[in-house]
Amino acid sequence: MSKNEERAGLPETASPPVPASAEIARATDPEAKPSRIPALMVEALLFGLIFARGLFSKGRGPGRTPAAAPLPTPPAVPDRAPEKTGRAADRNLDLRSGSNVKRRERWGTFFVVCAFAAGIAAGLGFVFAYWLGGNDLLLGGTLAVFLGAFGSALVLYSHWLMLQKEATEPREKLPSSAAEREAALDEYCTGARDVQRRGLLKWMGVAGTGLVAAMMISLLRSLGMSPYPSLFTTIWKGGERLMTAEGQPVSIALLEPGSSVTVFPEGSLGSERAQTVLIRVKEQLLQLPRDRANWAPMGYVAYSRVCTHAGCSVGLFESETHQLLCPCHQSTFDVLRAASPTGGPAARPLPQLPLYVDSDGNLRAGGGFTAPPGPGFSGMS
Repeated sequence: MSKNEERAGLPETASPPVPASAEIARATDPEAKPSRIPALMVEALLFGLIFARGLFSKGRGPGRTPAAAPLPTPPAVPDRAPEKTGRAADRNLDLRSGSNVKRRERWGTFFVVCAFAAGIAAGLGFVFAYWLGGNDLLLGGTLAVFLGAFGSALVLYSHWLMLQKEATEPREKLPSSAAEREAALDEYCTGARDVQRRGLLKWMGVAGTGLVAAMMISLLRSLGMSPYPSLFTTIWKGGERLMTAEGQPVSIALLEPGSSVTVFPEGSLGSERAQTVLIRVKEQLLQLPRDRANWAPMGYVAYSRVCTHAGCSVGLFESETHQLLCPCHQSTFDVLRAASPTGGPAARPLPQLPLYVDSDGNLRAGGGFTAPPGPGFSGMS
């Protein structure tokens, strides 16, 4: 009988304990089976790592329940299309990042239309004022508003209703191929699509051109008759009575020596070109030219009040020095010597009016001024 058969027939008995010396011998025996100690150490290390991960992980810990996952936020809806990259970005680059293009277009349209309407109103006002004989201040004001409003409309249009783009591209080596030149031409032509509100721009151009044309055509009326005949008139006529601003005739006893008064021809009260300063001085002090010796009855002399320098009113009379003073540029004129200039920028004397006394004791004009009143002009000797 073999040992296995004998072992199978024997009842199982507990194996006797192995002495410590045998364990030591087994550990030092190279043919003995490997120990489980390294495996236990690895298992302990893994357990520690898992424990530490659970302890220090966010929202977790010993005895804690896992934190609920946050709800996903809906994606933000951009207020404009995403910008393109590369060469295509040249047509869509907007330096005002995040700006609302629709809002800018709406406000830009509002301001452009307001400026455009103001320019239209001012242009029409200029045309009506010109044809109805408005003064220079009204004509100049309406023209200034027209030009300023149209200029403002164009500036606002370029800043609010056109894309502000800036693109930089490295310079390529020349010469370019035919395909590249054709592509560059196509890119250049696509810029026409960057102009917004083209209809508004066209209406502004048509209306502005029409108003400018109307203004130019209206101004052609000023190229009609020559103004020279009216410039050379001496205003006064012989025999006309001298009238005060209140419409009273001037008698020979109205003034005392050293005093003055403003007079007008009868029938032309308030006329700017006809206004005349009447002065009375002592007859023995007058030093008039010989041909004017009888123009100053009883010391009365009359000169135009329109300064020969810039057309201001000469009305300040210095009785001690016998000087007429222009308040605008301080030109002075000697009353005793036919109003010849003695100081200031005026170069010509004031035109003198000849006088005589009628049978009723009132002063009358013996003729017109010695020269056209006011500043000099082309053709005046």
